[in-house]
Amino acid sequence: MGRAGRELVYDQLPKLRELYKLDFVIVNGENAAGGFGITEEISLDLYDAGADVITMGDHCWDKKEALIFVEKYDYLVRPINFVDGTPGRGTGMYLAKNGAMVLVIHALGRVFMPPRDCPFMAIEKQVEMSPLGQVADVIFVDFHAEATSEKMAMGQFLDGKVSVVVGTHTHVPTGDAHIMTGGTAYMTDAGMCGDYNSVIGSEAEEPLNRFIYGRRMGSFTPAEGAATLSGFCVEIDAKTGLAKHCAPLRLGGMLQDQVPDFWH
Repeated sequence: MGRAGRELVYDQLPKLRELYKLDFVIVNGENAAGGFGITEEISLDLYDAGADVITMGDHCWDKKEALIFVEKYDYLVRPINFVDGTPGRGTGMYLAKNGAMVLVIHALGRVFMPPRDCPFMAIEKQVEMSPLGQVADVIFVDFHAEATSEKMAMGQFLDGKVSVVVGTHTHVPTGDAHIMTGGTAYMTDAGMCGDYNSVIGSEAEEPLNRFIYGRRMGSFTPAEGAATLSGFCVEIDAKTGLAKHCAPLRLGGMLQDQVPDFWH
């Protein structure tokens, strides 16, 4: 979320990859450029810092240049349930550092979101085309949605069929990281990389104006204080493609540091 979040990722991600021997890293970058969208330069910087894949979201095209450069880079994944003919890709198959084939699927929710094709059917179709353990060694789903109920429903829908379902979009990390009964790792929202002394990453003044007075009195401005890196860490069973361990990750800033035990 803005400069504070991306600068922390630039600084910490290379260290995390080296320290914990991470095989694959996915970064949601849709708020990286001033809180709205992503630029080509920022996408390249995130990739150079160690992101294997950068997912997007409902702010996908806030920077109009994204409509062009999204076609240039395989590591960029926009929501799969956009209308046919939309630039870019909603899914991709990638080779992890340990040799595993990782299928990344990105979808946009429907509740409190602009109208889109059904994310459940779009993801199901892709999973059927590249089933876990047959075509893909790992299947990772970034479900970019507003409602916690819709994200939890997606987790239940895909349990046992994919390796990981993690929610993005609300900027607030949830406390429900767990492995579901079918073996899929799940967390309702990974949270933002940004300044939590804010309103979901923005300086508080303008959001307060809109809540209190019901009208726009300025623009949202990303908060620039000490940022927290928030994420979700999963260890995958190489034999089954399902999760062995999972836990939230938080480093720096206002939130208490939390590093998964299974990393030690």
